[in-house]
Amino acid sequence: MCGIVGYIGSRDSQPILLEGLKKLEYRGYDSAGVAVHTTQGLHIRKTKGRIRELEARLEHQPLQGFAGIGHTRWATHGKPSDENSHPHADTTMKISVVHNGIIENHQQLKEELEQLGHRFRSETDTEVISHLIAQYYENDLVKAVQQAVGRIRGAYAIVVLSEHEPDKLIAVRWASPLIIGVGEGENFIGSDIPAILEYTRDVYILSDGEMAVISRDSVELMTLEGNFIAKQLLHIDWDIIMAEKGGYEHFMLKEIHEQPRAYRDTMLSRIGEGSETTLSEIQLTPERIKSIGSIHMVACGTAYHAALVGKAVIERLTRIPVEVDVASEYRYRQPVIKENTLVIAVSQSGETADTLAAMREAKLNGAQVLAITNVVGSSVAREADHVLFTWAGPEIAVASTKAYTSQLIAIYLLALHLSQTLNTTDALARAELIQGLKKLPEQVESMLEDTRQVQRIAQELSGVSDLFFIGRGLDQMVALEASLKLKEISYIHSEAYAAGELKHGSLALIEDGTPVIALATQEHLLEKTISNVKEVKARGGHVIAVALSGNMPIAGTADDVLYVPRTHALLTPALSVVPLQLLAYYTALAKGNDVDKPRNLAKSVTVE
Repeated sequence: MCGIVGYIGSRDSQPILLEGLKKLEYRGYDSAGVAVHTTQGLHIRKTKGRIRELEARLEHQPLQGFAGIGHTRWATHGKPSDENSHPHADTTMKISVVHNGIIENHQQLKEELEQLGHRFRSETDTEVISHLIAQYYENDLVKAVQQAVGRIRGAYAIVVLSEHEPDKLIAVRWASPLIIGVGEGENFIGSDIPAILEYTRDVYILSDGEMAVISRDSVELMTLEGNFIAKQLLHIDWDIIMAEKGGYEHFMLKEIHEQPRAYRDTMLSRIGEGSETTLSEIQLTPERIKSIGSIHMVACGTAYHAALVGKAVIERLTRIPVEVDVASEYRYRQPVIKENTLVIAVSQSGETADTLAAMREAKLNGAQVLAITNVVGSSVAREADHVLFTWAGPEIAVASTKAYTSQLIAIYLLALHLSQTLNTTDALARAELIQGLKKLPEQVESMLEDTRQVQRIAQELSGVSDLFFIGRGLDQMVALEASLKLKEISYIHSEAYAAGELKHGSLALIEDGTPVIALATQEHLLEKTISNVKEVKARGGHVIAVALSGNMPIAGTADDVLYVPRTHALLTPALSVVPLQLLAYYTALAKGNDVDKPRNLAKSVTVE
């Protein structure tokens, strides 16, 4: 998830590009850069760090020209650095590109182009695009872009500026957002509406498989095959703040709705058509995997809850024993760490102090560490022996949503990869899980289409002071995360219990009207869960169930049921948590709380 901006017109492009990038910095902030066609030809300025670092550099080395492109980066391939910053150019520095997305076959294309004499300057997947366009260029930039795009696989929004034909910008979209802003004697490109809202409110929104050829006086829209198309010109009424949130009232709601994309991006290039997974980036050899005697997972907060799901999934698929520790406790319990122990550290920011300390303790005792994190170049990523990145993009709201669920996806992929190597799960079972993973984004989208029932329940809950979650198996792990979400932003006292433990003390807390949210997605445990729900009902509790669609027994027992689509039993956490994230959001909203910035909390906990 990166920010893209482009301009062509009669004004100096540098200030417009910088202002556009500032409006998009929430999409990525580890590096930034611009390319401008000047009277001396195409020139690029880029730097690691925030946009203010780029702005400072441009104060000393300004670029003047009427056409330019800019980019603010959220790293996926290659650490944050000057060299890996966008824009990227071909060997001759005549063709520059900015890109949001992932090019799956970049390594194959890079090797092919190097054999043809192209010299690469970065570690990124993006740079291959500029070289590929240069390879195909024969006095027709549009045709060269079309040929290059025909060779790449993955997700991309691409904008091209060339010294060969400086009177045009070319924009291409496939599975990453891109819009075209229409002005008078000038036109704009952005990966999101905030980039251009100061200059125009009239936009075309490109769809997958579409491209635009933009000059100062025209916008030509066409398919990747070159067939011209007509699209509706939309007028945007949002203000700047609403535009940054994509029209959503809060970043948290926006990020809940971004989960289908985060699922797709985290899975992209890592799963095949059958039962195979490809996690080449972690570089765990088959011999090393086969030598693993135990796994320790360390994490904090929401990441800890993802690790709890991970324990169940990894043990089920690999039969390797897994321990999960709150990272702040790991060092102090003197864990038994051996050379054949694999430690998996889970951290959204990659800067969580307790998780870093736990990693260092493990490494001092001879363990290899595999990190699951959302931030390339973070401390966790740098210090781990192996890294599996989640590609959720920046998460602005303090209460984590898409980072948690993309961690789940990464854990599923890791478990499948380990079991594939160990041959502890047969190919048919792995294929069933992979097909289930592929369906998750669409299933989440279906749940987000109509949230009226969740909003109604949230309004009812906004007046209570205590609330409880119960569940069995994986449902209990999700109950812990759902409880944390609710208390984080609604400030309602909330607890999560294993449903089978109710009779051992927790039932004493249930009285007339006490809300209890019962997760019941594990069908092999359904009868026992329904018995626990009846125990709650017998003591006056008001039960809201979360169940798989078509679950009629729970409907006859609970007061309300939130249904989620059917999926493989191991994958239910990636679905059942979504209505509970929404429930927390709408409950906090009903109470008038600051949803994105809850009291006393910070996004990244960098102290112990």
